[in-house]
Amino acid sequence: MAGNNEFAKRKLHSLLGVIPVGLFLVVHLTVNYMATRGSEAFNKAVHFMESLPFLIVLEVFVIFLPLLYHAIYGVYIAFTAKPNVGRYGFFRNWMFLLQRVTGILTFIFLIWHVWETRIQKALGTELDYDRMAEILSNPGILAFYFVGVISAIFHFANGLWTFFITWGITVSPRSQKISTYVTMIIFVLLSIVGVRALLAFV
Repeated sequence: MAGNNEFAKRKLHSLLGVIPVGLFLVVHLTVNYMATRGSEAFNKAVHFMESLPFLIVLEVFVIFLPLLYHAIYGVYIAFTAKPNVGRYGFFRNWMFLLQRVTGILTFIFLIWHVWETRIQKALGTELDYDRMAEILSNPGILAFYFVGVISAIFHFANGLWTFFITWGITVSPRSQKISTYVTMIIFVLLSIVGVRALLAFV
């Protein structure tokens, strides 16, 4: 019974990591990428997101609560799980380790990012292009954002590989190998989007 409960928690953790948290990451990166087209385009995209109906409900139930569950349970997994050399081999063990490391890094980064943006906005600070440019004007913070954004993207892309297995989408070794290539391509493409977005504020 305990084993079934653990399995259900892991499946929920995996599902929430892709839907809705992963989808939100992609949307967030897309909005930030608008900064490459100038401050006006970015501010317009931010305003559109802020004008969505039932925004608070969406933020709480579609973003924050799923993210909180995924993050807290993910930290538990990171500190209790052990690499399985016999099952996964050298490359997959590195991916396993990097998934745990980037999960912790992303969690730390998100706490900071939410404080700097969403909470400051709630306290009356305007969240626009100038605000992000001000935050990223500090070289140390910019480096921290690079690490955080790339960690989040890797964690999502590599997490897709596990998601496909967990939900029975990729069962055979060949399908898992193809999935590795696909998810790494996703990582590279989204990383380009994330890095270009950050540089657009500098």
